[in-house]
Amino acid sequence: MSNKKIVIKDVCNFVGGSQPPKEVFKSECIEGYVRLIQTRDYKSEKFLTFIPINTVRKFCNKQDIMIGRYGPPIFQIFKGLEGAYNVALIKAVPKKNILNDYLYYFLKQEAIFKYIDRLSLRTGGQTGVDLYSLNQYPVLLPDLYYQRRVADVLKSLDDKIGLNNRINFELEAMAKMLYEYWFVQFDFPDINGKPYKTSGGKMVWSYELKREIPECWEVKYLSELTNVSNESLNPMITPKKEFKHYSIPTYDETGTYKIEKGYEIKSNKFIVKDTDLLVSKLNPWFSRVIYSTNDDNLICSTEFVVWRTQKITTKNFMYMIARDASFVKYCTQSATGTSNSHKRVNPTVMMKYQVAYKKEIAELFGSILNSTIEMYAKNQIENNILSELRDWLLPMLMNGQVKVV
Repeated sequence: MSNKKIVIKDVCNFVGGSQPPKEVFKSECIEGYVRLIQTRDYKSEKFLTFIPINTVRKFCNKQDIMIGRYGPPIFQIFKGLEGAYNVALIKAVPKKNILNDYLYYFLKQEAIFKYIDRLSLRTGGQTGVDLYSLNQYPVLLPDLYYQRRVADVLKSLDDKIGLNNRINFELEAMAKMLYEYWFVQFDFPDINGKPYKTSGGKMVWSYELKREIPECWEVKYLSELTNVSNESLNPMITPKKEFKHYSIPTYDETGTYKIEKGYEIKSNKFIVKDTDLLVSKLNPWFSRVIYSTNDDNLICSTEFVVWRTQKITTKNFMYMIARDASFVKYCTQSATGTSNSHKRVNPTVMMKYQVAYKKEIAELFGSILNSTIEMYAKNQIENNILSELRDWLLPMLMNGQVKVV
């Protein structure tokens, strides 16, 4: 492998986006319009924006490398969308001496992020990428053949992560559909195996929920169905012992949660059990719920509320409650704090959320769903392992410490 020490400006150009006036924005695509890609669109499809194509000067396709120009977090690296792109994004256009995929992975190195984060100035309340500093970052550039081999190794890991995410999307969609049928539409199987409400099952009015629920069902607070762990009142003393803990990232491309490690932790954080659910109390991440596993030495960030259940079937039922849009809406409306980004829901308030409940149906539901949720959790664990492996390999492949044979 032949290497040449150069800098980023020798391998690519950076092209900034343009910003059309907001008065031409539309939320639906019509003839003569094109999608306007913004940084937030790489995280969510909730805010689609379209603009007249004749107002566009800068376009991107799904393979183009796009960089979030402002932060926090600054210098996020994206791919996968096509359309016009606004001023908050920069396109990295590779020159003939570097492959697009190799450049993509090179820019995703944590060392470059830290370099840019340190040197980029904060003005007007925002941090912006310092393009001059970025252009001076050194590149150890192998030949095109070896670039392809390195990119293929890293891409194979990302492809597997993406496949797991697609599988999990379908698994969760099926689980949500079943939950909707049973606990929103109340078409759970009756004693004859037929859908209860559709088959004429008797319904009664619930004043607490302000809707009809099946006869003989109860309305329960979450606090009546699950306990909130109170281990934070009793600090752990764990000298010279390694613990892994869950944290909440602002953006997580694996669809899971980073697990950080620490030694000699003396902490008042929750020790996680395999029947626990970890529910975020931070706005706007209330839908972020971790289905814990039976790994040893797991604790979690205090930004989670730990729902402690008695058995797996109950845990499965509670998991679907935590993922339900009505629960997320309740937490969002109940959150308090000085700003939207720092609002939290109090665990006691969270536990006052009410649901229609019948123990036998909830346990049956949790039992039926067990294999689906187990596969979902298994894919999340695998994604964490693959993500850690990719992040470990990335800098060493780029600086030549590890070679592809």
